[in-house]
Amino acid sequence: MTKFTVYIAEAIGTAVLVIGGVGTAVLAGDDVGTTGIALAFGLTLLAMVFVLGPVSGCHINPAVTLAFLVTGRMTAARAAGYAAAQVIGGLVGALVVYAMATGRPGYDRTVDGLGANGYGDASAGTYSLLAVAIVEIVATAILVLVVLGVTGPHSVAAAGVPIGLTLAFVHLLAIGVDSTSVNPARSIGPALIAGGTALSQLWVFLVFPLIGGLVGALAYKAVLPVDAVAAH
Repeated sequence: MTKFTVYIAEAIGTAVLVIGGVGTAVLAGDDVGTTGIALAFGLTLLAMVFVLGPVSGCHINPAVTLAFLVTGRMTAARAAGYAAAQVIGGLVGALVVYAMATGRPGYDRTVDGLGANGYGDASAGTYSLLAVAIVEIVATAILVLVVLGVTGPHSVAAAGVPIGLTLAFVHLLAIGVDSTSVNPARSIGPALIAGGTALSQLWVFLVFPLIGGLVGALAYKAVLPVDAVAAH
C-alpha cells in the first residue's frame, strides 16, 4: 500500500457517498421520500466504513478530518491531503449523478437542481440562515462525536453501524431544513454544477459544518481527554 492509497480511498469513498446519497435524492427522491434519502446516505456511509475504514479510517468528510486533527489523531499535512481528496471525490460523485440525471427527459439543472443545500427560498421549508446554521452545527457535532467515540480508545468492532445510523438520523433531522450537508465535500460538487443560488450559498455549508466538527471534537475531548489512538 503506497502513501497515496489513503487519499485515493478518501476520494473514492466521498464519490460513492455522493452518488449513493445525493443520487438517491435527485433520481429517486419523489419515490423514496425523506426516509429513503436518509437511509441512502446512512447505508452508503456504513458500507464505506467497513470497506475503507482499514485503509484510511473512512473520514470522507472534511468536518470529520478536522476533528481528527483537533484531537491529535492526525497531522496537519495528512489532514490537508484528506480534505483535498474528499473535495475531488465529491465533485466526481456529483458529476456522475449529473450524468445520470441528464438521461431524464426535461431535466434542467437550473430548475431541478442537483441535491444542493440552501437556506431561505432555497430551503425546502424556507428556513432562515440562522436556523440552517444551528442545524448544521448541531447535526455535524453529533455525527463527529459519534465517529470519534466509536473509533477511539473504547472503539467498537462494527463502528460502521453507529456511524451510518447517525448519518441517517441527522438527515432525517435536517433534510427538510436545508437538504442536509454536515459535510462540505458533499456540498461542493452539487453546488458547483447547479450554480446560481446553490453556489452563492455554498459558504454556509463549508463554514457551519466545520464549526460543528470543531464543536464535536471539543465535546469529545471534554468527555475523553486522553486519547490513546494512534494518528492515521
